[in-house]
Amino acid sequence: QVQLVESGGGLVQAGGSLRLSCAASGGTFSIYAMGWFRQAPGKEREFVTAISWSGGSTYYADSVKGRFTISRDNAKNTVYLQMNSLKPEDTAVYYCAAGRVGVRATQRSYDYWGQGTRVTVSS
Repeated sequence: QVQLVESGGGLVQAGGSLRLSCAASGGTFSIYAMGWFRQAPGKEREFVTAISWSGGSTYYADSVKGRFTISRDNAKNTVYLQMNSLKPEDTAVYYCAAGRVGVRATQRSYDYWGQGTRVTVSS
């Protein structure tokens, strides 16, 4: 079983930055693609970004492209989400997920999920 634990969420002002981390354990981290998803209050969970197992391929939702960057450090079994130029619309609980999938896979294709970390962006 793979366990994922997100961290780094918090309160930030609009225009600010935040970096989320997702630490994995209990599996072979390097074989999994990793994705970030988010769920805003009153809305469905949505795709944010994903990165391939090697780190050679990434994919971003249009809403975050140019502002967010996903990266991974397989030696640390950790994936990161650097969030810049944050907007109030980015307020959500952010979840990381792992799966042997491509970077454009839907959330149903991911096998393992963290419990989320909350990000609040004030205006």
